[in-house]
Amino acid sequence: MLKLHPEILSKNGRKQFAVLPYEEFLAVQERLADADDVLELRRAKRAEGRKKSIPLATVKRELGLA
Repeated sequence: MLKLHPEILSKNGRKQFAVLPYEEFLAVQERLADADDVLELRRAKRAEGRKKSIPLATVKRELGLA
């Protein structure tokens, strides 16, 4: 679990902003990018449905790479 140490800034007595140390910001940014990747992979898998896959070894052989 990512530990965050935000500093909360208020305006007119209401919380307005959360400021993070830069390293924590980078860690949050990286995790969000990873989450986006997972969502994109799930969308792609759903779009493919039950299409038959081709083993990598077969593709390499067909392309003359193996």
